[in-house]
Amino acid sequence: MDYKFVPMNKLCANEIAYSWKYSGVYSFYDMTADEEDLIDFIDEKNWDRHYFAVINNKEELIGYYLFYFEEEVMWVGFGIKPELTGMRLGTTFVMAGINFAVENFNYKINHIMLSVALFNKRAIRTYKKVGFQLVATYVQHTNGGQYQFIKMKKVI
Repeated sequence: MDYKFVPMNKLCANEIAYSWKYSGVYSFYDMTADEEDLIDFIDEKNWDRHYFAVINNKEELIGYYLFYFEEEVMWVGFGIKPELTGMRLGTTFVMAGINFAVENFNYKINHIMLSVALFNKRAIRTYKKVGFQLVATYVQHTNGGQYQFIKMKKVI
């Protein structure tokens, strides 16, 4: 599948924020599950060169990416349309985002980082397949509770 990265726009942000609903434990990732995350995501001031919609070759919205920097190290966050989860698109989607980011930001540091909820074993398997390794665990207050997360690092 081809992935096209375009700057986030209101139409895509609203679809992701209000229409994408994941099933079971993955409903944790619904944008409406955490009001602070939702407000941050739909605020157009935050999009500039940080948020990107991902479109397939049929011009359909299939995912999004967030790229941000802490002490010059790139962190990535992303999501795939709920109907496409579990269809073995994860590795190509993750690598497409990494490749886009390295080129788009002219990124020169030798690694990137991400965080993922510890319960999300499916995502963790995917990240390990593309070379991410566990760095640390931590507890984060989000979605009205305390959740264990892990930080993962990939050498690029």
